[in-house]
Amino acid sequence: MGLTVLLDVVHSHACKNVLDGLNLFDGSDHLYFHAGSKGRHELWDSRLFNYGSHEVLRFLLSNLRWWIEEYHFDGFRFDGVTSMMYHHHGIGTGFSGGYHEYYGPNVDDEGVVYLMLANAMLRELYPDTPEGQGVITIAEDVSGMPLLCVSTENGGIGFDYRLAMAVPDMWIKILKETKDEDWDMANICWTLENRRWGEKSIAYAESHDQALVGDKTLAFWLMDKEMCK
Repeated sequence: MGLTVLLDVVHSHACKNVLDGLNLFDGSDHLYFHAGSKGRHELWDSRLFNYGSHEVLRFLLSNLRWWIEEYHFDGFRFDGVTSMMYHHHGIGTGFSGGYHEYYGPNVDDEGVVYLMLANAMLRELYPDTPEGQGVITIAEDVSGMPLLCVSTENGGIGFDYRLAMAVPDMWIKILKETKDEDWDMANICWTLENRRWGEKSIAYAESHDQALVGDKTLAFWLMDKEMCK
């Protein structure tokens, strides 16, 4: 039907449930995850995969292949990539764009290598054809990691697109805090165009992060009681 269907795949963390999840699967806390505090995400209240384990890598990579071959998805939007690429998971951290932030000791090499492996595997198993692109991968990253959308053959992480996450945050902030006649058009244009040279990005108006996690949809901001005031 000409539709491209993507799966929001979550390999950045896993629920801590025991009865219906992987947590404590063999009685320990380190079968699929890091042991102790390293294996827990403070803000998400969830478990963190050990990307240095070959069995975890096999599990996650085979999961990607399963979704493609059994359900015929056209690609993936990788959730929470920022959390995977840094030991601090992006918690309480601002990124100024300096390269020391991306190539220093705070970078989780194992997480970065997993993302490279995932993209490399998907390209090899599902190559582009004359009929279209073999697989599409999109990264949800707020850090601005360089080379995120450069091919693994050229030393990059291998994603096709980066989500332009500043765009939906901008729209909902404008609707909530700014009168129509006070919109800053220069700032809007800068936010829409701000990206690394040559890097493809996907702009969007809202997602579950804006609409459901402690906020309302753009539609409700436009027609709810606040707008009438």
